[in-house]
Amino acid sequence: MKNLHDIIRGPVLTEKSYDQIPLKKYSFEVAINANKVEIKKAIEEIFGVQVANVNTLTHKGKEKRQGYTSGRTPKVKKAVVTLKEDSKPIEFFESMIQ
Repeated sequence: MKNLHDIIRGPVLTEKSYDQIPLKKYSFEVAINANKVEIKKAIEEIFGVQVANVNTLTHKGKEKRQGYTSGRTPKVKKAVVTLKEDSKPIEFFESMIQ
């Protein structure tokens, strides 16, 4: 089994993610190879909340060039986690909107 903190890399703090906090939707950057079930279990165990839904999206890395050499920046996978109505909010995000 993977370490829970290896699955959840950190929060995604953008203007859009701030607007979703009152709706109990929180955004996280997650490991590329993590699936929705692993993400749900990790969030529930780390923060002690009840997860209703997990949506994921993967961004390809941008192509970067320097002279003749070209390469790509790393892929990034994000997860938008929706909590159940009767679940307590995540304190880390609640302190951000006040």
